[in-house]
Amino acid sequence: HAPSSPLMNEEDTFKILVATDIHLGYLEKDPVRGNDTFVTFDEILRHAQQKEVDFILLGGDLFHENKPSRKTLHTCIELLRKYCMGDRPVQFEILSDQSVNFGFSKFPWVNYQDGNLNVCIPVFSIHGNHDDPTGVDALCALDILSSAGLLNHFGRSSSVEKIDISPILLHKGSTKIALYGLGSIPDERLYRMFVNKQVTMLRPKEDEDNWFNLFVIHQNRSKHGATNYIPEQFLDDFIDLVIWGHEHECKIAPTRNEQQLFYVSQPGSSVVTSLSPGEAIKKHIGLLHIKGKKMNMEKIPLETARSFYIEDIVLADHPDIFNPDNPKVTQAVQAFCMEKVETLLDNAERERLGNPRQPEKPLLRLRVDYSGGFEPFNIHRFSQKFMERTANPKDIIHFFRHREQKEKNEDEVNFGKLVSRPASEGVTLRVEDLVKQYFQTAEKKVQLSLLTERGMGEAVQEFVDKEEKDAIEELVKFQLEKTQRFLKERHTDAEEAKIDEEVRKFRETRKENIEEEDEEVREAMTRARALRSHEAGLASGSSDDDLMDMGASEQKNDDSDAGSTVPSSRGRGRGKGQARGGRGQNLASRGTSRRGRGIASQDLSNSSRTHKHVATPTKNMSIIDAFKSLRQQPSRNFSAKNYSEDIIDDDSDVEEVSFTAASKVTQSMSTSTSKTSRRSSQSQVTRGVDFESDEEDEFDPFKSTATSRRKPR
Repeated sequence: HAPSSPLMNEEDTFKILVATDIHLGYLEKDPVRGNDTFVTFDEILRHAQQKEVDFILLGGDLFHENKPSRKTLHTCIELLRKYCMGDRPVQFEILSDQSVNFGFSKFPWVNYQDGNLNVCIPVFSIHGNHDDPTGVDALCALDILSSAGLLNHFGRSSSVEKIDISPILLHKGSTKIALYGLGSIPDERLYRMFVNKQVTMLRPKEDEDNWFNLFVIHQNRSKHGATNYIPEQFLDDFIDLVIWGHEHECKIAPTRNEQQLFYVSQPGSSVVTSLSPGEAIKKHIGLLHIKGKKMNMEKIPLETARSFYIEDIVLADHPDIFNPDNPKVTQAVQAFCMEKVETLLDNAERERLGNPRQPEKPLLRLRVDYSGGFEPFNIHRFSQKFMERTANPKDIIHFFRHREQKEKNEDEVNFGKLVSRPASEGVTLRVEDLVKQYFQTAEKKVQLSLLTERGMGEAVQEFVDKEEKDAIEELVKFQLEKTQRFLKERHTDAEEAKIDEEVRKFRETRKENIEEEDEEVREAMTRARALRSHEAGLASGSSDDDLMDMGASEQKNDDSDAGSTVPSSRGRGRGKGQARGGRGQNLASRGTSRRGRGIASQDLSNSSRTHKHVATPTKNMSIIDAFKSLRQQPSRNFSAKNYSEDIIDDDSDVEEVSFTAASKVTQSMSTSTSKTSRRSSQSQVTRGVDFESDEEDEFDPFKSTATSRRKPR
């Protein structure tokens, strides 16, 4: 340990223990690894007690399961009570409106200020994607700990339209910290909200530049798709340090983002949950020192974390040892892998000699690329030799075959073409663009033969944005009817080859005439809206007696639709009864209000049970079948549609809860984006946050520097 600095014990210095992704309860039923998460969590809390930190900051995924078991919850409560309860006074104050910071709790104040509790180490935590709020009451496991007074859950947001992140303002001596937090949100949704400027970080009006701005987030940091991550450039540039959860690879040493001029620390997980290269890096937690605008992150290795070793083997790279034509090559490969595993076990044993607290059995993973004509051997027979020496004997070996590069052809999908510009430029891919790109790059057998990509994209956009449930089907019907009329006028013979050729020509002419195609799409959308309005008129024309009869039939048929009991006083949030059996009839009720429908709309939804109009299914009809049916029955069929599918909108599961105490925030916060969200590079240079590495000979987190570390290189 580095020698302590006299400044570390001053009343102006915050000491914060930082950890993320503890995943309590992971593999709790495993006889070897079942207690790993609990032992490591005990070590983390013991470090906090020994270092006498001001508080513990967790970056999400405290629990591995959304509904942790009794053993997991009991052990967590036991450890928090053991280490975080006590007589040692808390040395910092909270200046912000706590009813806003902890507004979702029944006890909207920090736990150490509760007169009935004796807290010596407060714990502040956001939720992750493993322990996020779910259900009607939007509760998570952290809320249980919060109600028990063991933890302070912050960073919650229930709105899917706008997020206002209000910081917890902490004060200790002359140091002031604005602690921002944002619990896990689906990455695609949050990406879209950032692009649409629907995420606002509120800032204190008083002494704006004197606050150390600390932000905790739990999202994908590495790019997993076009919008399936959060670029660092999306975050506001007034932030000083970002604690990034969710990513399990330990990169706890803060690195500077040269564009936004803030530092990012990625503590990583404290337990191995996947046998991937990122998990093989040594596990650490951080001791963060903050004084004024200066900071230092001291890396603390976790001694109880189970060691993990991974190695890759490519059999084709050893032609002098392995020959695929040799009948005994499989035995040779097995012996080679056994030798590699023995080497890894020796390395693990040497490391454990210097750390007796480390678990005895290590985790091993040997990834074997057997492409080139080789065959894999029996993994179970191989694993029996290491049952007593490794923690994961059943999956030590992972065979995979490297995909050979195929010759490029016209039919090959080039996923690089799907994104024309980097996401950092703020480009949003529209739904219709994705539809068009998908069909243009798809294989011939799944490409559109009757519809055009442009028309289908517009219909999907209407379906997504405006909830026109019949938009896609009406477009298909409209185009089918128009194609049938075209074939009839040309007197095409009922032969599949001739029909396909005529349809192809007709489709190409429509693609060339963009104005005519747009007109077709508008006509189809008009028909979809007219159909919805017509059904709304039919529904509104029902008499009160009919509604009473429908209500009676609802009670009689209650067993057929479990969970759809109609309340007597108010509407339901989602109206599950409307989603089943009669989607086509209840669009009128959907048009009035998306959430919280009234009794009338619920009663109308039950009309699907008493007045069912079954239409002839056309969605699976081929062109040749449609052409033959045209000869037999040329008249149109406008009968009402009845759907049997359940369509569930993910966003509708989350109730919209407005911040009732927003007026209190505005007294101490400023929402001006021009002043607070974005600054010029010149102001960033003058501001400056000093980050000192702990790798120097003497540990002094507050050593003055001649030049600012935020100065562009």
